[in-house]
Amino acid sequence: MADSVAVLAPAKINVGLSVFPKRADGYHDIEGIFTTVSLYDTLSVSHEDGEGKCLVDCPSMELPKDNTFTAAYKAFCVLTGIRSSVRVTVDKRIPSGGGLGGGSSDAASFIQSIDRLFDTHLTALQLYDLALAVGSDVPFFMHALLEAESGKPYVAYVTGRGENVEALPPRVDMEVRLFSSGISVSTKEAYAWLDAAMEGGRVVHNAFTGKDAWLAEWKKDVADWSFVNDFTAPVVARHEAIADAIQNMKEAGASFADMSGSGATVFGVFGV
Repeated sequence: MADSVAVLAPAKINVGLSVFPKRADGYHDIEGIFTTVSLYDTLSVSHEDGEGKCLVDCPSMELPKDNTFTAAYKAFCVLTGIRSSVRVTVDKRIPSGGGLGGGSSDAASFIQSIDRLFDTHLTALQLYDLALAVGSDVPFFMHALLEAESGKPYVAYVTGRGENVEALPPRVDMEVRLFSSGISVSTKEAYAWLDAAMEGGRVVHNAFTGKDAWLAEWKKDVADWSFVNDFTAPVVARHEAIADAIQNMKEAGASFADMSGSGATVFGVFGV
């Protein structure tokens, strides 16, 4: 059993994202392409005295008492019967409220870390189930940790509420650059704005659906992409600076630019 484990947790962007009306269970079905990018949080996880506690040190950000780490550890202990305590130290580089999945990625990397820390040897299916129990984006990051080719981004077609993850071939002919204006958009707020827009008939989803169609669009020349992020319009309506950032990316030479996820980070895709 290891004394401590250190891991990286990658950010992601959504290259196109369709969000559908709220389901009876309160979740939304989605459809889109996710890809990891070269921006990481760093986690260091170690044993701690005591029983059943998950202590979190995050010097650059004040986390709520109940967070993705504590939720993940509680689910892990229920599954494995582990009763020990752990401490996780987080070096945050992925901005909060940026639509880059930092909290979800941290949770996935943390689950993998405690599996190694306690030598529990969970199966891939058990890891995926734990990931989904913590949050809708966490399964994508768990797939990325388990399936990504060394040195390459992990790309996937994602459906359901995020639990259906099918790997797609990565692109080696493009570079992704990120811009954060410092605006923070909560996922809860973004969904509320998008729900209102859908109720008013003001949302136009991507013109294609199904894995084959999304893959065909992904394979096109980046300048010919027609991907849409359903969150962009309602978020930009409240934060015009995001629209300016998207335009600035295009003027800087990006072949494609948009907001990632529920915002507010903007990404540009450049040729290499």
